[in-house]
Amino acid sequence: MKIIKTLACFLLAVPLMATADSYSMKKDIVDVAAGNESFSTLVTALKAADLVGALQGDGPYTVFAPTNDAFAKLPEETLADLLKPENKKDLQAVLTYHVVAGKVDAKTAMGLTAAPSLQGENIAISLAGGNVMINQATVVAADVDARNGIIHVIDTVILPPSLQQAAEINRMTEDNPTAAGANQQTFNMNWEKIQNPTLN
Repeated sequence: MKIIKTLACFLLAVPLMATADSYSMKKDIVDVAAGNESFSTLVTALKAADLVGALQGDGPYTVFAPTNDAFAKLPEETLADLLKPENKKDLQAVLTYHVVAGKVDAKTAMGLTAAPSLQGENIAISLAGGNVMINQATVVAADVDARNGIIHVIDTVILPPSLQQAAEINRMTEDNPTAAGANQQTFNMNWEKIQNPTLN
């Protein structure tokens, strides 16, 4: 009930969908986002990552779309760095981590514990206090329909574990190069053992 009330209030306050008499006239995922100021940062990021065309394709796709306020939670320098041309691959990884192939509505999502993102790593799905959680993000509006998929609005940008680990190693390198190098070596050895059990 709480989820339904939240969705109803959100859709009344923020008109995310364009009304249309025909299904074929509905906007695609990018058009829906571009038509709402709450997603201007997301649209900017999609353009910088050259992902607009991909998300305008046939799909279907499920997009967990962070609002501007969600992006604002990131350190200012983090977002600025991601938007630089030389970091396009990282930006693409972050954005495609918010996308799942297929159309996964809220009812279906509530029966899942994880889903594979287009980036390649799984996102975690759970329930907490009546809210649907995507990793550490809360779904604040669900089942926003588009021509080529469905959008669920989230209040926090979710980051692929691999990028989080890389960022942590970089931070440690700046703080303590010797310790960071040792930690990276340990991680590499453990990962190699996982990939090749005969090394154990």
